[in-house]
Order: sequence, then C-alpha cells, then structure tokens
Amino acid sequence: MAAETRQLAAWAARLSYADLPKATVEATKRLFADWVFCAHAGASYRVITAMEGMASDVGGGASGPCSTFSGAPRAPYWAAYLNAGAGHVVEQDDLHNASVVHPATVVFPAAWAVAQARGRSAREFIAASVVGYEVACRAGILLGREHYAVWHVTSTAGTLGAAAAAASLLNLDTEGMLNALGSAGTQTAGLWDFLASAADSKQIHCAHAAGTGVQSAFLAAHGVTGSHDILLGKQGMFAGMVPGVALSSADATRLLPVPGKFQIDDSSFKFHASCRHTHPSADGLLALMEAHDLAAEDIERVDCHVHQEALNVLGPAEAAASVHQSKFSMGFVLGVLANGRSAQLADFTDARLSDPAVRAFQKKVHMHLDDKVSAAFPAKWTARVVVTTTDGRVLEQDVQTPKGDPGNSLTDAEFLGKWQRLIDYAGRNDSVDVKALARDLLALEDRADMNGLL
Repeated sequence: MAAETRQLAAWAARLSYADLPKATVEATKRLFADWVFCAHAGASYRVITAMEGMASDVGGGASGPCSTFSGAPRAPYWAAYLNAGAGHVVEQDDLHNASVVHPATVVFPAAWAVAQARGRSAREFIAASVVGYEVACRAGILLGREHYAVWHVTSTAGTLGAAAAAASLLNLDTEGMLNALGSAGTQTAGLWDFLASAADSKQIHCAHAAGTGVQSAFLAAHGVTGSHDILLGKQGMFAGMVPGVALSSADATRLLPVPGKFQIDDSSFKFHASCRHTHPSADGLLALMEAHDLAAEDIERVDCHVHQEALNVLGPAEAAASVHQSKFSMGFVLGVLANGRSAQLADFTDARLSDPAVRAFQKKVHMHLDDKVSAAFPAKWTARVVVTTTDGRVLEQDVQTPKGDPGNSLTDAEFLGKWQRLIDYAGRNDSVDVKALARDLLALEDRADMNGLL
C-alpha cells in the first residue's frame, strides 16, 4: 500500500500558496492567531518553565534564530519543542474532530521555527501549515478510534504533520518528504496513562511531536532515509499501534487528499478551557440553565449521555486532583460552569479545586454511554444532557454542533474576547496589545518573513 503514502507525500511536496482558496488561507491565519494567544497564556506554566530548564541543561540553550514565548531565541528544534508545549497546556487550542488531533500545537510551532530559520515568507508558512494539517489529520483518521483508546493521536499522527510542514519549508521533494515522514513515524509516542496520576505528559507529547517533526525534516534534508510506507507498511504505525485490526485497501485511501478540500478547514476552535470531550455536555448544561434560569442549587442531578471515548479519557481524571486534571473531569468542569456560567481559564485555579460548591456539584454529574452519540463520533462530537431539578422537573438538551465547531464558530467579538482572556491570564497586558496583534496575525500573508511577531 505504499502507493497511497507516496501520493500523500507527492501532494505535500508540491502544494503552494497559489493552490489555496481564500477561505482556507483565512482559516489558517485564524487558527494560527488562536494558537499564538494560547501559547502566550501557557508560556509561564510550571511545566513549560521546567521544560525550558531541561532544554538549557542538555545543550538547547537560548541561542538561535527562532522565537519562543519565553522571550529567549532558540535553535529550530528547541523553539518548536517549547512553543508546542506552551500552546497546548491551557487546553484552548484547536481540535480536528474526525482525527481527534490538536493540529495547531504541533504543526504551527514546527512550521514557524523552520520558516524563521530559513527566512521563508508568511505565504510559504501558510502553505506548509496546510500541508501539516492535512498529513496529521489524515493520519489520525486512518489510525482511528482503536488507536485513540491508548495513544494520544496529537503526539502520534501529529509528529507526521509537524514533519510534513517542516519538510515543505525545506523544499523537499517527494523522496525527501517520504524520508521525513519515515523518520518522524518511527519516533512517535504518547500514551494516555498519564491522566490517572495527573502527570505533565500531555505537554511533553506535543513538544516531542513538534520537535521530532523538525528534526526529521532536517534529517531528510541531510540525506538520512526513512521508511517510505511508515503508516501502512507491514511493520508500520498502523500495524503496531492499532492491534487486532486488519488494514484494508479502503482504509489506505483515507490518506489521499481530495482535490479542492483541505482538512484545516474542518478544525474546531475551543471556547471552554477544558478537554474537548466535556464541551458538548457543557454547552447542553449552559443552554438549559439559561433557558430555565437555573442556579446550581436548583439542580439535583445531571446525566451526560456521551460517546465511549469521553468515558475513556474523562473517567480516569474524575478525582480532579490538579488544575490540569480538573479540566478532564466532567463533573468538575460542569461544577465550575454551574457555579458562574463560565468555564474559562480564570475559572480553573488551585482555589477552585477546594471550592465546596464546585465539589458538591461534581457529585451530581453522571456520564453514560449513549450508542447514538457514540456512533456519530468522531465525525460529530455530540451529547444529550438531562437535568433533574430539585422541584422534580426533567429537562433535556441535545447538542449536535458544539460551540466552536465549523457551522457554530466563534464570532469576531468572541475571538477577541477569548484572546484577551488568554493575555489577561498570562499577565501580559503591558506587553501585548490584543487588537494590534490580532490585526497583524490576520493579515499574515502580507509579511515577507515570520520574524517580529513576538
């Protein structure tokens, strides 16, 4: 099945800015802007500071042509590594539904680092980012739900996307692109087990994916070869990471780009500052509270009918022992939302972890597998929320298109509000003018290079 991998690589190697519809360019710029503000908010997190210390200890110190959100310039590998972690830690970066990949936080840092290192234009950066999204998302769709049950797809399929974006900016041909993907794929990693102990691994997953993607592209540029069928080969990623599932010819065609269609157009923006699996239920609860003017104390019970993957990912985090783990607890997220009708960054704090009102509401929330909801996943992330009030009413809300999905995206005002909250959270109001930076990022294609954005 190497033919499909080669066709994807050939497409990735030749795509240029001139091939992109205006709508795709606009989507790419807005996704990049959204990720930049997320990375500003995450740059001072403890885990990111620790990663910076590690980078310095192992020889990745503050020297190089590439911007980082800490302010210290780095070499391409380390800039991609650190920026990827910073962009993901606040849990507000994008999500591509069908692949369950967070593409922005692995593709953009890799592409940005290489663009700066090689003096590429913003238009070349945009085209390379579209390439990275396409490869990451198509790989995630191929690997599927069985893979996602154990593996964090952003860090497996995402490594390929980062490599493809970097290889595009290095002007690698089809053979070079295949070599970059081969080296990236053989180094993929990222297991979900960290959730049970509230570990920091999720940020390491993204950092490793972005950094390894850059490394793999440069290896290919220097003549290092890799598997030319890393996804579909008999001992490739699908064989090793989707055990017990036979790969068919129909499966392999999922890798093939569709003329005139780009996966980046289907990525969702995150409104709530929590795991995307909580969002449909959060939207449902909020809709019922607003429609019926309910307060938290008016609610006796909340039943969330969800897909299997929500149970798999959210279940181990229900204890909500840390701020980051609390964003993966359905009960805690809905408890925060019920006690303030908001689940934004400022609503997830150490103080909130011990808030008796939130913890009491958490116990009222129950998740159930819903066959209809599960059958729609991952193409559609839906939920059915049933609220039982203290006076005996039973209220129900179906959520078919969560806030931020294509078809229910944020308005311009909502984007600016989100981005301002991210900068407020980062404490960077004195150094970052949100409206001015947004204006620059949304006119990105006019820039001769990718310097001077921070």
